[in-house]
Amino acid sequence: MRYMIPALLSWAVLCGAAFAFDAADVPRADIMIVGEVHDNPIHHAAQALVVAQAQPKAIVWEMLTPVQAALVTPALVQDVGRMAETLGWAEARWPDFAMYHPVFAAAPHAATYGAAVPRDVVSGVVKGSLEDAFDAAAAYGLDRDLSIAEQRAREALQFAAHCNALPQDLVPGMVKAQRLRDAVLAQAAVQALADTGGPVVVITGNGHARKDWGVPSYLVRVAPDAIVWAIGQGEDGNAPDGGFDVIWDAPAQTRPDPCTAFK
Repeated sequence: MRYMIPALLSWAVLCGAAFAFDAADVPRADIMIVGEVHDNPIHHAAQALVVAQAQPKAIVWEMLTPVQAALVTPALVQDVGRMAETLGWAEARWPDFAMYHPVFAAAPHAATYGAAVPRDVVSGVVKGSLEDAFDAAAAYGLDRDLSIAEQRAREALQFAAHCNALPQDLVPGMVKAQRLRDAVLAQAAVQALADTGGPVVVITGNGHARKDWGVPSYLVRVAPDAIVWAIGQGEDGNAPDGGFDVIWDAPAQTRPDPCTAFK
């Protein structure tokens, strides 16, 4: 199903945009994965409204390490400036924290889980083994190669995402890094569900939320009884790839061409 956000969210003004929200569009699932285009404030506002409606017991963040997540408290959530500084948000090079803060504020007492993979671990996986980087590699299928078709599709996506400028010998390693990030997010969601009983919301990019090879595909393996719901968020009618239970749409942001430096 695809919806325009104004058809979903009850009229309110959030992040400078008017939405309409219908509570019926947020399912009662054990794990809700809500995708985003990272720099689109409307996507984050939609995530905040999902969290406000679902009132999850835990939120898993692609953007936070476990160390950062441990710093989040209800008191910290009340001060957006101090929270951004405490988390070192700017140093991590994510978009403006003001876009993400409403998601935290929508359920300030939810347990916070971080699933960001440290850069040195990612670098090691690009050049080395997934099994060495992830202790549950076999359970999550990381000990097995992808099919030829999926491997080629993923390599083409990574090459395009890096402005067709990556050395070809690094592209397979970037696919391994993406698989690792997906598995770590899924592992954190499973742990959060076990710890709190759920529901759990996962905040992440659309590429991790996709059902075909993202986080949901790992949850099918390791938590087959969990009810999982994946929401993708597109821009200007362009839906994200990979399959979702629901796709929401919002206006695209005006952004510079990220590949200008390579032209």
